[in-house]
Amino acid sequence: MNGFEQLKLWARYNKVTASLIALSLIVALFSKLGRDFQFLHVLFISEYRQGLPEILKGQLWRLLTPIIIHFGILHIVFNMLWLYQLGSAVEQRQNSDRMFTLVIIIAILSNLAQYLWSGPIFGGMSGVVYGLLGYVWAQGKYNPRSGIGLNQSTTVMMLIWFIVCWLGLVGNIANMAHTIGLVCGVILGLLYSPRWLRKFKN
Repeated sequence: MNGFEQLKLWARYNKVTASLIALSLIVALFSKLGRDFQFLHVLFISEYRQGLPEILKGQLWRLLTPIIIHFGILHIVFNMLWLYQLGSAVEQRQNSDRMFTLVIIIAILSNLAQYLWSGPIFGGMSGVVYGLLGYVWAQGKYNPRSGIGLNQSTTVMMLIWFIVCWLGLVGNIANMAHTIGLVCGVILGLLYSPRWLRKFKN
């Protein structure tokens, strides 16, 4: 099996992850890696700092589309590598419906949080990536039958990066999206964990 056939096979069993990567790459290409704001203006959550008027008028896609906007090559490479790893784990060991649900919830909540924190001009998959990180961690700890989990080195590395971003050492980062994404992911991971739910009820 050649590389292209392997890619097709992977995409077949990881539909949501593959679609998100493809959309992100397409937007990166046509927006010149986030430099063409004229192309991006319909993908930002809003063009206004208050009120989300476009969404109130029915442009509901804006709640999601900031996740497929990336600014620069390192931004998109970092996010796509982690999306590939974490998204594939969820889809292969659970299912695409679960992955789709996670992405929708995490994306909307993390995008709204970042908008309220810093205004409308932001983008990136990292809120979803941190959400998936939190979800996979919680599943590994409280739902071992899920077959997914994180090793300690990965958890420590991502948390160090999380702190470095909040300290402002790597430029303008959507830190509130990271934070709310991570919290949402952990909560969803717990809610999908029968062991934790039984413990909580008791």
